[in-house]
Amino acid sequence: MTTEPEQPGTHGRPDPHGPRPLDRRSPLPLWAQLFADLRRRMEAGAFTEEFPAEHRLTGEYEVSRHTVREALRKLRADGLVIAERGRASRLDTRRIQQPLGSLYSLFRELEGQGVEQRSEVLRLERTADGTVAGHLGLVPDAPLVVLERLRLADGEPLAHDTAYLPAEVAEPLLDADFGHTSLYGELSARCGVKVDGGRERIAPFLPDIRQAWLLGLADRQPAFAIERTGRAGDRPVEWRETVVRGDRFTFVAEWSGDSRAVALAPRAACPSA
Repeated sequence: MTTEPEQPGTHGRPDPHGPRPLDRRSPLPLWAQLFADLRRRMEAGAFTEEFPAEHRLTGEYEVSRHTVREALRKLRADGLVIAERGRASRLDTRRIQQPLGSLYSLFRELEGQGVEQRSEVLRLERTADGTVAGHLGLVPDAPLVVLERLRLADGEPLAHDTAYLPAEVAEPLLDADFGHTSLYGELSARCGVKVDGGRERIAPFLPDIRQAWLLGLADRQPAFAIERTGRAGDRPVEWRETVVRGDRFTFVAEWSGDSRAVALAPRAACPSA
């Protein structure tokens, strides 16, 4: 006599990938229980092909859509699930690491981590901006070159990047193809200018509608805003604004007992972020 192969979850052995009942008598909110059970299933290896949609989770756990959305919001906030407009949610299996306290090129960092990267150039032209000119130590009407790009990592949006440079040194960049090359590499090769230092400021940020659309962010999903001034010697040659997806990016700092102290500037509370 032949027997049927035993299926997961039979004979009292629960499927580790499957849902577990929520306890409606527990003081722990249902959304928090759901969040914990989804994390358990992730750690057991579930959802590798796709992450279940809201309507499937409401059926599996017999809870409201509001409960599911609260649990998913927490998963996204913890960087465990990526949610994008018009696409199914999925697990975040790769985060980009970015060093702090040293000069870096995002292009080279991505390539060094084995991430395929390219850029969609949104703007490359001459312009003028009095505020940016001030950052660069120039007169308000000084001509500038602006390079605006959407940076993609493994084909997925990672950062919205806008860099301004003095036109007197950066004019040759107007002929460059920035689809798959670095700004610093082109600046050195075409203009003979090497960025060898600078200063960055990183803060949590709520992208505007256009930035959220470009980066594929869910409504009111926060990101990081990075402001950078790049210098060649003592001269500012670059002022850059970059909005980076917080769910795909991690900042890493190394320190030791003789490291220089870093000042933490006080910042007003930002409820929307």
